[in-house]
Amino acid sequence: MSRTSSLPLLLYSYIATEMLAPFYASFLILYCVFFLVRLIPLLNVVLELRIGFADFIRLSAYIFPHMLLYVIPMASMTGVIIGFTRLTNDREILSLKACGISLRQLLPPVIFVALAISSLTGFFSVHLIPAGEVAMRRLMFQLAKEKIEKGLQEKTFTEALGDLVIYVDRIDKNKGWHGVYVSDMRNRRQPVITMAQSGHLEADIKKMRVTIVLNNGTLHHTDGADNQVIKFHRYQIQIPIRPPTRIDGDDITRISKGEMSQSQLLQAADKYGRKTKKGISFLTEFHHRLSLPVGCFILSLLGLPLGLQAGPGKRAIGIPLGLAFFILYYLSFTVARVLCENLLLPVIPGMWLPNIFFLGLTILIFSRVEREKPILSEWIQSRVANVYNYIVPLVISSVSRPAIRLLQWRPRHLSRQAEQKTADMPIHADSVNRLYHRPGCMHYDCEQCTIKFKDARVAEDAGFKPCRVCKNIPDENSR
Repeated sequence: MSRTSSLPLLLYSYIATEMLAPFYASFLILYCVFFLVRLIPLLNVVLELRIGFADFIRLSAYIFPHMLLYVIPMASMTGVIIGFTRLTNDREILSLKACGISLRQLLPPVIFVALAISSLTGFFSVHLIPAGEVAMRRLMFQLAKEKIEKGLQEKTFTEALGDLVIYVDRIDKNKGWHGVYVSDMRNRRQPVITMAQSGHLEADIKKMRVTIVLNNGTLHHTDGADNQVIKFHRYQIQIPIRPPTRIDGDDITRISKGEMSQSQLLQAADKYGRKTKKGISFLTEFHHRLSLPVGCFILSLLGLPLGLQAGPGKRAIGIPLGLAFFILYYLSFTVARVLCENLLLPVIPGMWLPNIFFLGLTILIFSRVEREKPILSEWIQSRVANVYNYIVPLVISSVSRPAIRLLQWRPRHLSRQAEQKTADMPIHADSVNRLYHRPGCMHYDCEQCTIKFKDARVAEDAGFKPCRVCKNIPDENSR
């Protein structure tokens, strides 16, 4: 009795293991690909700020949650598809059905794994991504400040700050300045010269502000023939951050929607008005973080019927179909978000519409697979096959003929010999479809072409017609 009761748990753990193994492999591969794509715009910042290995690891950890928002759903769907594809190819699904186990009884482990992965995606989306963007912004600001400090050398005019030129006579161990000279040419024709006995650099990470603080000095301002000298005990100069402040299009000196928490997004939406375009942009970000984990759950469930499309003697089309559905989901999700931000759709129905559509699509596909029916009906498959058989040969012939003519180009006297040789070649005819093929047609040497005619006129008199490709090939005898 105990053995019988433990069988479902053993079966479920086995199916979960079959899904988790390809999930981890897909996760590593996809993460490496996304990381390399994200690294390209980051290299400019790394080189400009001369980031060390330790800071580079920290920076990579901060952008890690953002990439997982797209990597985890795709890896989860891929893991389910690959797992059930293997079970189908090894006839294990067939054995389970023979034992009276239906597809619905195989759903609990899939649901459990999908819920765990989607919950992890929701945690990254709601908590870790905003925290990571805030930490990355502060790290980049700190590195920019350190570059400014390293660029200041004793008894050297520093021009790394653009229109601000700084000269420091001596720098002590506490990074205090002694004997400071500053020339400020920002938005001026004549520079403002500031001389001080001491000074130092201050940075406010929360406000993203770098300030030069000078003590006990004079400020010299010239305006035409007038000259003004001001003595001060403490004087502050705010300086711009000259090192790169944009990473992959994001400005690190300004707080963005991605750095706000869920409560802050709602407060910002209430501040600008939930019916205004500015307020709706914050609401779409709020629902964006909640709807993507649900989409991850739905796509994972969709992987089950897609994985069952494999089998002995059949092509494993689950992965291509999964990739197509994944792209379609994110495309529809992006379109829905744009429509909501442009006030063309209400926020809540618009942001959740892709999930509702794909949930219905998943239920429909699962029910068809459970009844041993193909995902697409035979009528749709036949129409798609007809379109494929009509378009693909035309595209191939239209592309291949100019390429072949270019590759086979010869001088005129040789080309005339080739044309004469082609004209002397017989017409091949298909006795099954009653079609004939001229020399140069891609179907000229088909297996069913068992009949030969002297020319196209004789073939047409015998009741044969040219194929779609040969209609576009000029008749050599008509020249």
